[in-house]
Amino acid sequence: MRIGNRVRLATAVAIVAMAAVFFVEQRSSTPVTVEIPPGAASPRVARILKDHDVIGSAKRFHLYARVLGADRDLKAGTYIMATGSSVRSALLQLTRGEVETIAVTFAEGLAIWQMVPTLAEITGDSETEIVSALRDPALAQRFGVPGPTVEGYLFPDTYRFARGVPLDAVVGAMVDRYKAVWTPARREALGDRDERDVITLASIVQTEARQVSEMPRIAGVYANRIRERWLLQADPTVIYALGGYRARLLYAAIDSVADNPYNTYTQPGLPPGPIAQPGELAIDAALTPEEHDLWYFVAWPDGSHVFTATLAEHNAAKASSRQAREGA
Repeated sequence: MRIGNRVRLATAVAIVAMAAVFFVEQRSSTPVTVEIPPGAASPRVARILKDHDVIGSAKRFHLYARVLGADRDLKAGTYIMATGSSVRSALLQLTRGEVETIAVTFAEGLAIWQMVPTLAEITGDSETEIVSALRDPALAQRFGVPGPTVEGYLFPDTYRFARGVPLDAVVGAMVDRYKAVWTPARREALGDRDERDVITLASIVQTEARQVSEMPRIAGVYANRIRERWLLQADPTVIYALGGYRARLLYAAIDSVADNPYNTYTQPGLPPGPIAQPGELAIDAALTPEEHDLWYFVAWPDGSHVFTATLAEHNAAKASSRQAREGA
């Protein structure tokens, strides 16, 4: 066959394919979930779409994709597609990568170990793999956060992710949101202080406070203690050192992690890094702590705190709090 004839034949095939796409009769539509596996070639994708009744002809889809040069642009993932779709609309959805996404909310104050089950559900990785990756200092360096790990920099918010998205993509989205929090005004408030120290303090404030109105006052207590080189004696840091929640923090538990750098009952100053993911209000409290002469606080059953200036007052407040809990 001469070259000219082959060109005319190819052109005719293309015209027929496109006509079939644009003038195909639409059938009744029902949403279906379609999984396109990674690396699937156009013929296989076409068969999957046909098997799910998304398109009427697998051959027509494959031919149309080849004519447009889009047969290598089909993206893997989970899609919500309509049965009875035209070849054109199905191809557009797959080449654009319009995959199904799910909304995921991470609350303020969660530590990495509390976020891992949700991250595993999103990415499909094992919890062990995720913990190992998130605790690797190299990951913090790669994403340009102060470290020592990404703990504290996975900003709490609501996100939308496709199932099977790589962990790096999730971390990237959350770190980008964290970085966006640092407005020029907050950078100015930071001054010459260390960003890691501020986020570490913010994470402690976040985990201590049950009422956001108290955050600046709690931050002020810790700021006083840091300035005068007192032990912070922050219960959440010991719980972090212990590796999980404790309904009651006993002295035996505190002693069991005496040498842990996150135990602020035994180790001076701030711990090496954040213990949870703080929100904007906690970050603002750490940036601008309330100025006062308070050195202690104790939790009340309703979630509020009693703040005191002397150890005698603190001990009296602890006794009153204990009585209130026992009478509740």
